[in-house]
Amino acid sequence: MDALRKSVVAGSWYPGNQSVLITDIENYFNAVSDIELEGEVISLITPHAGYIYSGQVAACAYKLIRGKKYDAVIVIGPSHRVAFQGVSVFSAGGYETPLGIVPVARELAEKIKKISNLVTDIPAAHLQEHSIEIQLPFLQYALGNFPFVPLIMGDQGAATCEELARIIYESARGQKVLIVGSSDLSHFHSYNKAVDMDAVVLRHLKDFNTTGLLESLENRTTEACGGGPIVVSIMVAGMMGANKVQILKYANSGDITGDRSSVVGYIAAAYYK
Repeated sequence: MDALRKSVVAGSWYPGNQSVLITDIENYFNAVSDIELEGEVISLITPHAGYIYSGQVAACAYKLIRGKKYDAVIVIGPSHRVAFQGVSVFSAGGYETPLGIVPVARELAEKIKKISNLVTDIPAAHLQEHSIEIQLPFLQYALGNFPFVPLIMGDQGAATCEELARIIYESARGQKVLIVGSSDLSHFHSYNKAVDMDAVVLRHLKDFNTTGLLESLENRTTEACGGGPIVVSIMVAGMMGANKVQILKYANSGDITGDRSSVVGYIAAAYYK
């Protein structure tokens, strides 16, 4: 029997009740102005905090793909709880949320593993990790039924980013695949400092500048817990022909809570061709 990864943050980071969850996501979507990008969305950058903090930002990205059809979605997140080298894939079974089970695109997952030994099955990396799960209800609401591949980066260095981007591109070639890079931005700075630090990420995102982003993260002029997933998402988008980017929304937790003494930054962006 294939593995089923049960939800670990439903009921805390987002509603555990199906109808409440649907209503919340509908409300987030309804608050987003309609945007029609002239092109095909290849990758999204989205936050992974609790919905009360970052749900409205995430909705700005996910509303763009509502009703679209993809052969598969690849969700890339950082590892917050388990230390390991390389990248972990959950290659069979599915993830469960209050909206149902999202099945793993097994053939694509196996192809990703076969191309390079960078990506392996490390089940413990997925058990408590929220950065993948938090994206799924939005994807389920926007797309309906779809298969996906969850990838968790234990190592977010430049070499790993470049290799993972190559693996994803080679594996997904010939298919219509959506890439989702899961990341929050600066953590626990004052409001104004956070805005300044996060502006560095925004600038690099606008310029498709993955090298600059990695350097800024390395020298700590900016922060992003999922810097690797962001970089990989941009790299793959470029490989797949994306030549345009839309920064959809930036905000931080201070905009929601009113407490500007210690905030977390959030960004939603889309790469398209």
